[in-house]
Amino acid sequence: MNVHHLELFYYVAKHGGISAAVRNIPYGIQQPAVSGQMGQLEDALGVRLFERSPFRLTAPGARLFAHVQPFFEGLAGVAEKIREAAAPRLRVGAAELIIREHLHSVVDRLRAHHPGMKLALRSGFTVELEAWLRDGAIDLAITPLEGRAPARLNCVRMLRMLRMPLVLVVPRDSKLKSADELWVRKEITEPLVSVPPTEAISRLFRKGLQHRRVIWPPAIEASSLELVARYVERGYGLGVSVALPEIVRHPGVRTLPLEGFDPVEVAILWRGEATPLIRLVLEESRRYALELWPDWLCEPGIK
Repeated sequence: MNVHHLELFYYVAKHGGISAAVRNIPYGIQQPAVSGQMGQLEDALGVRLFERSPFRLTAPGARLFAHVQPFFEGLAGVAEKIREAAAPRLRVGAAELIIREHLHSVVDRLRAHHPGMKLALRSGFTVELEAWLRDGAIDLAITPLEGRAPARLNCVRMLRMLRMPLVLVVPRDSKLKSADELWVRKEITEPLVSVPPTEAISRLFRKGLQHRRVIWPPAIEASSLELVARYVERGYGLGVSVALPEIVRHPGVRTLPLEGFDPVEVAILWRGEATPLIRLVLEESRRYALELWPDWLCEPGIK
């Protein structure tokens, strides 16, 4: 049997048909080529491996799939172990602020264990990070998370790390002394600057507003917490953020506590079983967080 034919058959059987296999095979190949090579495999074996429409494995096809499935599904794990033994590779996705201001401190600690470690960084919002994890484009994500890890990431594990309080960002010369002054108004006239509504920060802020029966839709959607602070500084409105030092110490704004609003939980997410390198990231990240934000740290637990 041709091993390449067996690989194509694995994808056909796994995804339930030739068309679906072509969409999931990790290299370019056209549907007629797959169909032709499946025909060659069946000719070599002298049996029909699957019914085409509707798709159904035959008994010989099911037997062959049971034989090749463990091999092809184990290749990625073997490759990762070989790479890690030679020069570990770590692909991290996180918010831009985390990558720029904090991740390098954790990376320095990792390099003490693995001097030759290869690193790839991607910044993005939570929705993007989840998709990259699901597609295998990154190894782990550091991101705000509301509630449990998404159901569609069935193999994700979560380490609870930090609970960061929400804050209202106001211009430095604002007359507001507390956020409560806004909730007693009949109408909030200042525009709201926030990150996209799908982000945990925005969802938790809306939840707190609903509890107070306050309607305050965002007027400006910013791509980062840093931009929220900058647009508030320039007089475009008031912003919602978290009490990170980079925001609290921003020279052009002040932050007011959002008392009674749920804090944002920061989590590290990954797929499948944690590799030794990922476990090292978890350990060093917790140490860093404990040094920087001891009052915000939760007891860790893998869920």
